[in-house]
Amino acid sequence: MPARDVALTVPDKSVHSLCPYCGVGCQLTYHVKNDEILYVEGRDGPANHSRLCVKGRYGFDYSRHPQRLTVPLIRRADAPKTGGEFVMDPDHVMQIFREATWEEALSVAGGGLRKLRDSHGPKSLAGFGSAKGSNEEAYLFQKLVRLGFGSNNVDHCTRLCHASSVAALLEGIGSGAVSNPVMDVTKASVVILIGANPTVNHPVAASFLKNAMRNGTKLIVMDPRRSELARTAYRYLQFKPDTDVALLNAMMHVIIEENLVDAKFIADRTLGYAELVKNVAGYSPDLMAPICGVPAETIREVARLYATSSGSMILWGMGISQHIHGTDNARCLIALAMMTGQIGKPGSGLHPLRGQNNVQGASDAGLIPMMYPDYQRVDNPQARERFAKAWAVPVAQLDDKPGLTVVEVIKGILAGKVKGMYIMGENPAMSDPDADHAREALSRLDMLVVQDIFLTETAYLADVILPASSFAEKTGSFTNTDRFVQLGRQALNPPGKARQDLEIIIDIARELGLSWDYGKGESAVAAVFDEMRRTMPSIGGITWERLQGEDSVTYPCVEEGDPGDPVVFIESFPTPTGRGRFVPADIIPADERPDTNYPWVLITGRQLEHWHTGSMTRRSGVLDAIEPDPVASLHPLDLAALGIKPGDLITIASRRGKVSLYARADESSPRGAVFVAFCFYEAAINKLTNSALDPFGKIPEFKYCAVRVTVGGIPPVQASYGGGQILAAKPTAVV
Repeated sequence: MPARDVALTVPDKSVHSLCPYCGVGCQLTYHVKNDEILYVEGRDGPANHSRLCVKGRYGFDYSRHPQRLTVPLIRRADAPKTGGEFVMDPDHVMQIFREATWEEALSVAGGGLRKLRDSHGPKSLAGFGSAKGSNEEAYLFQKLVRLGFGSNNVDHCTRLCHASSVAALLEGIGSGAVSNPVMDVTKASVVILIGANPTVNHPVAASFLKNAMRNGTKLIVMDPRRSELARTAYRYLQFKPDTDVALLNAMMHVIIEENLVDAKFIADRTLGYAELVKNVAGYSPDLMAPICGVPAETIREVARLYATSSGSMILWGMGISQHIHGTDNARCLIALAMMTGQIGKPGSGLHPLRGQNNVQGASDAGLIPMMYPDYQRVDNPQARERFAKAWAVPVAQLDDKPGLTVVEVIKGILAGKVKGMYIMGENPAMSDPDADHAREALSRLDMLVVQDIFLTETAYLADVILPASSFAEKTGSFTNTDRFVQLGRQALNPPGKARQDLEIIIDIARELGLSWDYGKGESAVAAVFDEMRRTMPSIGGITWERLQGEDSVTYPCVEEGDPGDPVVFIESFPTPTGRGRFVPADIIPADERPDTNYPWVLITGRQLEHWHTGSMTRRSGVLDAIEPDPVASLHPLDLAALGIKPGDLITIASRRGKVSLYARADESSPRGAVFVAFCFYEAAINKLTNSALDPFGKIPEFKYCAVRVTVGGIPPVQASYGGGQILAAKPTAVV
């Protein structure tokens, strides 16, 4: 339908649902005609109050893109896998895959996985679920892996974003969830924003931060990159990349030295404080200032302000978590909050901003290798007994060892230990560090089953591709960064022969020998949700009927009728002792430092108009028109030193690979650092990133590696997305 006609068209129906992108969880309404979304409006949900960002408002047409997968595909016998370059040309694609019926595709997929399990053992299989799928899909997916595969080799993209934050939170305060909703910034006197750029990654949340500042809240931005919020913040601390612990320990040194601690809170509600005091004694601001690049007096001022305000919140993002010392970074933030008593009340707490729309819910539902739903450890005998009873299986059937994480699975494939995978809605060929290494591993699998809505870079390496449902084509619950369990409703039908994700998971389970029967359609979703809440005490009080009526319920909600708790840890922490634990942290340098051969620092992340690996937003007409080309952001003085101007071609190389893309002048980038979003296939920046892991969260070091920047290179070819030029010339019913 031509865009000029939209304003004249009356929709057939309007469907209340959610935004499919970031963790803010904005409620919206889809206006639909002839099974297509005409336009989207914000709804008065608790996280957005009718506000939407550019992705939420305009990024919906990907669901009807001509490249949607509409029939199952099976790799041809004469089409060998390759870990090399991805080619999207339809003629080439159909030389690799052939169309199949659902019966054949499920038989080949499930049969292949079952054969590997039976011949090589349960640990020869692994599954990656999706943080963009529903809670019900996440729950069933992890249940399938644990019962159908027989191991705990299940993970999702939380391993690549906030795994270290969750590790530190579980260790320190007994819960991986946020203490307060984002909206509490309007009740805070001071807000520290560190390692996050919400104007890009969580734009609606950023709008409430701006409102809070106008009403007197003092925002302190700490980040190597100067974000938009830094321009209006009360203070901006531009610390050197990789020096988070030095800066945060220096703040704690000031708070202790000047006796700004909350002694009663420490005595009544914490453990390990003496060890922390001893550890930070050597981290004075005067000693740390040359290391982190922030003046000592600024460190003192900010520490005093945070400690003495009536209410201080800390919000952080992946600039904190995506380091080999990411868990240590989060430990420092937790310690700051506990030593000052700045947690457990409105406008005062800890909030790691979640990345994808359901990364919180997927983690809660057990889509992680060391935890059952509700963070009950798989190596805890009592937890295994509870789930064996709930799932009506012998305890001995449940693996008692934590499984492999995302990066460990890739290493396991190359070591010959993992031979088959089932991947739903994840794209590790683009999102994993050292992406060429990941692609090589995926190409070696004996059986790779991919369930997705597009022929992603990962699906290109699959043996069987199962066409799934987009966000607007399903009903399910989703948990946002604020712990709001919210209802997303189906507005469209899946195209062609594509099926609902939940239905596909159940079908694969049956192929693996599991006799599951949850019903069909929304009744199946409701049945799975009911099973979830009976195994997850945190949502035990939320019924499907209540969710349908209220759209959003905050957890923890233990008993039916409970209102839910937006602010938690008011009187105690959910640890075995009820107390929080201080965990000291020392400076650990990045795994890879700049040198004469690779003198620059690479920082990766997201950009406003595109999401994650770009599989959705680069197929959205408005969003791709705004940002169609891969760009690298450099400080203008660095551009001048290279002798180039904005728009010129540059090549960035690390010890693992190289990409060419276009230079952009950006004063937010510090000198000697280059920032690149990881959404551009034609310049897949994760070919360069380092797969070194944080030892606790097992998260890769995306935010820091050494690179070389040179002028010129081979222009990036936009063959896979780029406005769909190739596919527009040769349309097919398949992709």
